[in-house]
Amino acid sequence: MNKIESNMLVMVNGQDLYVQPGTTIAGLLVQLEITQTAVAVELNLQVQPKTTFAERLLRPDDRVEIVSLVGGG
Repeated sequence: MNKIESNMLVMVNGQDLYVQPGTTIAGLLVQLEITQTAVAVELNLQVQPKTTFAERLLRPDDRVEIVSLVGGG
């Protein structure tokens, strides 16, 4: 993805990604086409409750790890 002057850099699952300022965790998941119901998100080494996804704004240089949850037994 090319950097656009107004975008900010975050790291998602070890990869650099440019996002718009004001992007929330929920917005990032939408951008990445990931369903919120079956994932866990860690932001800067802290697991984030799903209740904060729509409110928590990403900041430059944030480190995000997204893990898909798989059921089974």
